[in-house]
Amino acid sequence: MAKKLTVVLSQGQSQNPAKRNLEEEIVARLLFHPGVEVTIIPHLYDLKSDGPGMLCLEGISGHMVILSWMFERAARWTLDRNNIHGKVGTSLLTYEADEDELDELEDDDAPDEKERVVDSRPASNRYIYCLDLRVTDKVDEYVAEIERIAAELTPQVVQLGGLSLDPPKTNVVTPEQQQRHDQPTNDTYVGAPAAAPHEPIRIQETSGRRWYPVIDYSRCTNCMECIDFCLFGVYGVDGIDTILVEQPDNCRKGCPACSRVCPENAIIFPQHKTPTIAGSDLVADGGLKIDLSQLFGKPAEDPNAVDTAVRERDEQLMLAGRDAVGSSVGVPKRQADKPAEARDELDDLIDAVDELDI
Repeated sequence: MAKKLTVVLSQGQSQNPAKRNLEEEIVARLLFHPGVEVTIIPHLYDLKSDGPGMLCLEGISGHMVILSWMFERAARWTLDRNNIHGKVGTSLLTYEADEDELDELEDDDAPDEKERVVDSRPASNRYIYCLDLRVTDKVDEYVAEIERIAAELTPQVVQLGGLSLDPPKTNVVTPEQQQRHDQPTNDTYVGAPAAAPHEPIRIQETSGRRWYPVIDYSRCTNCMECIDFCLFGVYGVDGIDTILVEQPDNCRKGCPACSRVCPENAIIFPQHKTPTIAGSDLVADGGLKIDLSQLFGKPAEDPNAVDTAVRERDEQLMLAGRDAVGSSVGVPKRQADKPAEARDELDDLIDAVDELDI
């Protein structure tokens, strides 16, 4: 008997009726699929490492689909920090990028000689698909995508000279699969007859909203700039001197400063309002979209991300009863790597004014 595909639904943090309705409708539809096992957990980001929710996820050994109210990268690396690993499953249910964003993504695909932390890891033998519940409010689209994934992961037996061989699994999306994804369907799990619904596994865990960084090791080069910059003891290293988030609850709520100074944009704060920091792949590195809230009195972001990070860190230090340190701690190493700019007439003029000692 083929092993079931595990679909995990991570509930939203709020009790928003629209969100809850979408979650429950997706679960209700999936319960009729005999090849799918559904597990419902509280918000993935809020789970404690030793709590029942994360222990349940650690016990899932096969392929998995995670439905959550976070960007795909944020969900994937939140799982990873809890030692839940898997190969990246490619989903068709994603945000649409405009032409400028697609050009930026193509530029990011240029060959990179830097060694990433993930490069030293052994390959996983399963796939994990992460679907963002904010992409669409149509239940049919999530169900159709899960059906497509289930079909993609189901071995198709090939008869060859009397022998039965299972072809290798692939993540290549065929035109037929794309057409199936684009057309909502009420069909059950591929190849399976209609069946009575089965109860989902519901995990209860009491925990408040959390705030801590998540490291994307597919981008991280282990440069250690985050541990130099953070003064709250959030970061540490493991037994092989790889950076990790050692004390997540030491992080100051609302402060994303270390994400701004990371040279590889490898640090994610899933609950931040800026897509770049929250884990979006559709925003250029370090780029910020126009924030309409600035029209209503919100202070504008500093044009320099490092300056913004220094200001945010100083604010948190003072709130904690400590002295501000400005750019004197954790920043010089980053600045030392920047190439020196050629002097111009303005530089000479400024030096002349300084010499006057006015």
